[in-house]
Amino acid sequence: MEGGGTPPETLKEERQSGCVPPTSLQGNSLKKSNWGFLFTGIVGGTLVVVYAVATPFITPAFRRICLPFVPATAKQIENVVKMLRCRRGPLVDIGSGDGRIVIAAAKEGFTAVGYELNPWLVWYSRYCARREGVQASARFYISDLWKVTFSQYSNVVVFGVPHMMLQLEKKLELELEDEARVIACRFPFPHWTPAQVTGEGIDTVWAYDASSFRRSKKRP
Repeated sequence: MEGGGTPPETLKEERQSGCVPPTSLQGNSLKKSNWGFLFTGIVGGTLVVVYAVATPFITPAFRRICLPFVPATAKQIENVVKMLRCRRGPLVDIGSGDGRIVIAAAKEGFTAVGYELNPWLVWYSRYCARREGVQASARFYISDLWKVTFSQYSNVVVFGVPHMMLQLEKKLELELEDEARVIACRFPFPHWTPAQVTGEGIDTVWAYDASSFRRSKKRP
């Protein structure tokens, strides 16, 4: 070629090679960016789910009076049902957890209600009641037990903890009718004298009649 110059094709190739990165590098960079967004999304979504599920179980620990969820054993349920024999009227489980007591009572013919602060446990209880075919007589509500009035119930079941029993004792004394029966599991009430006791260890159940603890309170 005249003048010993560089062919135009070569100059074009040199300019292109100097200004534009290889296609393979562009693709790898784009893939890394996409994987980064995906990873961030997965981690963020997982944290949101964990927070939503764990919060109802953790927040009770920060309350002044905490009623933790501990599932009732089969023997505890059997003992509660034994204390309900020959009883009539509506039943309430205070802090109903996963609904085992309410469902067992509904199977015995009671109209039973459970109050529970943890929404996940309430939804699960409703599912279990439907699965057992007692959804019409076993109902569950998301509520703080201290904001509920129990005067309409003839049978009260509570799985309490020691530091709440005195305050709950006072509340029930004010609200329950004389024919009501209170059944305490795991821990007894501090001042009431039980009409019946059954079971042993963690399966112990105490039954108190409202007429009895009111009468004993009126004594000088």
